Amino acid sequence: MKHLITLLALSALALSSAHAASYSAVAPEKSTITFSYKQMGVAMDGKFRKFSAQVGLDTTKLDKAKGSIDIDLASIDTGSSEADQEVVGKAWFNVAAHPKASFVLKGLKASGANQYEATGQLTIKGQTRELHAPLKLTPQGQLTGSFVLKRADFGIGEGMWAKFDVVANEITVNFNLNLK
Repeated sequence: MKHLITLLALSALALSSAHAASYSAVAPEKSTITFSYKQMGVAMDGKFRKFSAQVGLDTTKLDKAKGSIDIDLASIDTGSSEADQEVVGKAWFNVAAHPKASFVLKGLKASGANQYEATGQLTIKGQTRELHAPLKLTPQGQLTGSFVLKRADFGIGEGMWAKFDVVANEITVNFNLNLK
Protein backbone atom coordinates (compact mmCIF):
# COMPACT_ATOMS: atom_id res chain seq x y z
CA MET A 1 0.00 0.00 0.00
CA LYS A 2 2.85 2.37 0.87
CA HIS A 3 4.38 1.79 -2.58
CA LEU A 4 1.05 2.47 -4.28
CA ILE A 5 0.70 5.83 -2.52
CA THR A 6 4.27 6.75 -3.45
CA LEU A 7 3.65 5.71 -7.06
CA LEU A 8 0.45 7.77 -7.23
CA ALA A 9 2.19 10.82 -5.76
CA LEU A 10 5.06 10.53 -8.25
CA SER A 11 2.61 10.09 -11.12
CA ALA A 12 0.69 13.21 -10.09
CA LEU A 13 3.95 15.17 -9.88
CA ALA A 14 5.04 13.93 -13.31
CA LEU A 15 1.70 14.86 -14.86
CA SER A 16 1.68 18.35 -13.38
CA SER A 17 5.23 19.08 -14.52
CA ALA A 18 4.50 17.62 -17.97
CA HIS A 19 2.09 20.52 -18.55
CA ALA A 20 4.57 23.15 -17.37
CA ALA A 21 6.04 24.80 -20.43
CA SER A 22 8.08 27.81 -21.41
CA TYR A 23 7.89 29.72 -24.69
CA SER A 24 9.97 32.63 -25.96
CA ALA A 25 9.05 33.03 -29.63
CA VAL A 26 6.23 32.77 -32.17
CA ALA A 27 6.59 31.05 -35.56
CA PRO A 28 4.62 33.43 -37.83
CA GLU A 29 4.83 31.06 -40.81
CA LYS A 30 2.86 28.51 -38.75
CA SER A 31 0.46 31.05 -37.24
CA THR A 32 -2.71 32.77 -38.46
CA ILE A 33 -4.89 35.75 -37.61
CA THR A 34 -8.32 35.59 -39.22
CA PHE A 35 -11.58 37.48 -38.84
CA SER A 36 -15.26 37.00 -39.63
CA TYR A 37 -18.17 39.40 -39.92
CA LYS A 38 -21.52 39.83 -41.63
CA GLN A 39 -22.04 41.94 -44.71
CA MET A 40 -25.70 42.46 -45.61
CA GLY A 41 -26.48 39.49 -43.37
CA VAL A 42 -24.06 37.15 -45.18
CA ALA A 43 -21.16 35.61 -43.25
CA MET A 44 -17.78 36.75 -44.60
CA ASP A 45 -14.22 36.07 -43.53
CA GLY A 46 -10.68 37.17 -44.15
CA LYS A 47 -7.15 37.16 -42.78
CA PHE A 48 -4.04 39.23 -42.28
CA ARG A 49 -1.03 37.98 -44.21
CA LYS A 50 1.64 39.87 -42.24
CA PHE A 51 2.07 40.25 -38.50
CA SER A 52 4.75 39.91 -35.88
CA ALA A 53 4.40 38.60 -32.37
CA GLN A 54 6.58 38.39 -29.30
CA VAL A 55 6.02 36.14 -26.31
CA GLY A 56 7.61 35.36 -22.98
CA LEU A 57 5.56 32.68 -21.27
CA ASP A 58 6.31 30.21 -18.51
CA THR A 59 3.09 28.41 -17.58
CA THR A 60 4.30 28.13 -13.96
CA LYS A 61 4.81 31.93 -13.70
CA LEU A 62 1.78 33.49 -15.37
CA ASP A 63 2.24 36.77 -13.50
CA LYS A 64 5.44 37.33 -15.50
CA ALA A 65 3.90 36.56 -18.92
CA LYS A 66 4.65 39.04 -21.69
CA GLY A 67 3.28 39.22 -25.18
CA SER A 68 2.46 41.52 -28.06
CA ILE A 69 1.18 41.31 -31.60
CA ASP A 70 1.59 43.91 -34.35
CA ILE A 71 -0.58 43.46 -37.45
CA ASP A 72 0.29 45.06 -40.79
CA LEU A 73 -3.19 46.32 -41.71
CA ALA A 74 -2.23 46.72 -45.39
CA SER A 75 -1.80 42.92 -45.50
CA ILE A 76 -5.55 42.36 -45.17
CA ASP A 77 -7.03 39.68 -47.41
CA THR A 78 -10.83 39.76 -47.63
CA GLY A 79 -10.91 37.52 -50.68
CA SER A 80 -11.64 40.53 -52.91
CA SER A 81 -8.93 42.89 -54.18
CA GLU A 82 -11.55 45.65 -54.51
CA ALA A 83 -12.59 45.25 -50.87
CA ASP A 84 -8.94 45.07 -49.78
CA GLN A 85 -8.28 48.43 -51.46
CA GLU A 86 -11.36 49.95 -49.82
CA VAL A 87 -10.59 48.86 -46.24
CA VAL A 88 -7.04 50.24 -46.22
CA GLY A 89 -8.47 53.69 -47.06
CA LYS A 90 -9.31 56.56 -44.73
CA ALA A 91 -12.88 55.48 -43.89
CA TRP A 92 -11.78 52.06 -42.67
CA PHE A 93 -8.23 51.38 -41.39
CA ASN A 94 -6.59 54.55 -42.77
CA VAL A 95 -3.25 52.73 -43.13
CA ALA A 96 -1.54 55.92 -44.35
CA ALA A 97 -1.93 57.32 -40.81
CA HIS A 98 -2.26 54.06 -38.83
CA PRO A 99 -0.39 51.24 -40.59
CA LYS A 100 -0.70 48.71 -37.81
CA ALA A 101 -2.99 47.37 -35.13
CA SER A 102 -1.38 46.19 -31.92
CA PHE A 103 -2.19 44.12 -28.88
CA VAL A 104 -0.13 44.26 -25.68
CA LEU A 105 -0.69 41.64 -22.98
CA LYS A 106 -1.27 43.12 -19.51
CA GLY A 107 -2.27 40.00 -17.58
CA LEU A 108 -2.76 36.26 -17.90
CA LYS A 109 -4.49 33.86 -15.54
CA ALA A 110 -5.36 30.18 -15.65
CA SER A 111 -9.03 29.36 -16.12
CA GLY A 112 -8.82 25.56 -16.46
CA ALA A 113 -6.61 22.79 -17.80
CA ASN A 114 -4.58 24.36 -20.64
CA GLN A 115 -7.01 27.31 -20.62
CA TYR A 116 -6.26 30.92 -19.79
CA GLU A 117 -7.83 34.37 -19.75
CA ALA A 118 -5.75 37.13 -21.32
CA THR A 119 -6.24 40.81 -20.57
CA GLY A 120 -4.55 43.43 -22.66
CA GLN A 121 -4.82 46.57 -24.70
CA LEU A 122 -5.86 46.56 -28.35
CA THR A 123 -5.01 49.64 -30.42
CA ILE A 124 -6.50 50.29 -33.86
CA LYS A 125 -6.52 53.69 -35.61
CA GLY A 126 -5.08 55.36 -32.52
CA GLN A 127 -7.95 54.12 -30.33
CA THR A 128 -6.99 51.84 -27.42
CA ARG A 129 -9.47 49.60 -25.64
CA GLU A 130 -9.09 46.95 -22.95
CA LEU A 131 -9.59 43.46 -24.29
CA HIS A 132 -10.29 40.11 -22.63
CA ALA A 133 -9.79 36.90 -24.58
CA PRO A 134 -10.08 33.24 -23.60
CA LEU A 135 -7.06 31.20 -24.72
CA LYS A 136 -6.26 27.55 -25.12
CA LEU A 137 -2.65 26.31 -25.13
CA THR A 138 -1.85 22.78 -26.26
CA PRO A 139 1.19 20.92 -24.91
CA GLN A 140 2.64 21.28 -28.45
CA GLY A 141 2.59 25.09 -28.16
CA GLN A 142 -0.50 25.96 -30.24
CA LEU A 143 -2.11 29.01 -28.66
CA THR A 144 -5.63 29.65 -29.93
CA GLY A 145 -8.26 32.15 -29.00
CA SER A 146 -10.83 34.61 -30.23
CA PHE A 147 -12.56 37.81 -29.27
CA VAL A 148 -15.27 40.07 -30.64
CA LEU A 149 -14.56 43.73 -31.27
CA LYS A 150 -17.00 46.45 -32.19
CA ARG A 151 -15.67 48.36 -35.15
CA ALA A 152 -17.41 51.56 -33.97
CA ASP A 153 -15.20 51.52 -30.83
CA PHE A 154 -12.17 51.99 -33.09
CA GLY A 155 -13.65 54.21 -35.81
CA ILE A 156 -13.44 51.41 -38.37
CA GLY A 157 -15.91 52.21 -41.16
CA GLU A 158 -16.64 55.93 -41.00
CA GLY A 159 -18.85 58.17 -43.11
CA MET A 160 -21.25 56.20 -45.28
CA TRP A 161 -19.96 52.99 -43.63
CA ALA A 162 -20.75 54.11 -40.06
CA LYS A 163 -24.17 52.44 -40.08
CA PHE A 164 -24.32 48.72 -39.47
CA ASP A 165 -26.95 47.78 -42.05
CA VAL A 166 -24.32 46.88 -44.67
CA VAL A 167 -21.37 45.75 -42.53
CA ALA A 168 -22.12 44.56 -38.99
CA ASN A 169 -20.53 46.27 -35.99
CA GLU A 170 -19.27 43.00 -34.47
CA ILE A 171 -16.09 41.48 -35.90
CA THR A 172 -14.83 38.16 -34.56
CA VAL A 173 -11.06 37.85 -34.55
CA ASN A 174 -9.51 34.37 -34.31
CA PHE A 175 -5.85 33.66 -33.78
CA ASN A 176 -3.75 30.53 -33.88
CA LEU A 177 -0.18 31.18 -32.79
CA ASN A 178 2.55 28.54 -32.92
CA LEU A 179 4.73 29.15 -29.86
CA LYS A 180 8.24 27.83 -29.55
